[in-house]
Amino acid sequence: MHSLTGDTMHGSIFVFLKRFVEYKHNYNTWVDILEEVGLRNRVPYQMNEVYPTSELFTIMSAAARVQGVSDPVFQEKFGEFLVPDLLLVFKRFIDPSWRTQEMLLHIGSHMHAGIKRENEATNPPPLHVSKVGQNMLVIDYHSRRRMAGFAVGIIKGLAQYFDEGEKINVLPATEPNAERVQIRVAFT
Repeated sequence: MHSLTGDTMHGSIFVFLKRFVEYKHNYNTWVDILEEVGLRNRVPYQMNEVYPTSELFTIMSAAARVQGVSDPVFQEKFGEFLVPDLLLVFKRFIDPSWRTQEMLLHIGSHMHAGIKRENEATNPPPLHVSKVGQNMLVIDYHSRRRMAGFAVGIIKGLAQYFDEGEKINVLPATEPNAERVQIRVAFT
């Protein structure tokens, strides 16, 4: 499904994935998943390293099977879960006055660009965010990784983090497993 030979992902995502699996299940489940996918003897993932994206997909797919959900649903739940940790780790790229809408408007220029400056081996997907009127953002997600479910989860996680979950409606306008996905975020 994912032909991402040579593609790498920031180590923080692997560390957060381990934390998510342990939160939902326990440490033994994480070890069992690594064993199932042939990564039992893998040196532990480190926050500021990069790792093959293919390993992330392999682990997420196995974890989704353990949870009995599809890969996109797992990615969405994982995205929601990691927001508080993500904001803590990358707070140097965030203006403390921002809320959900500002975070989304600046995610590419501040967070992704900052992560890329710190580690050129990382390649966060480009997110093109357009403001449509006062109450709508349209996010164009384009990535060979096909992780729009993850992006939807992060958006929902941001809304929850900022206590705006009741005021925000996230609507993927296209198939969430595609390379190019449009996500509409309506603010009420």
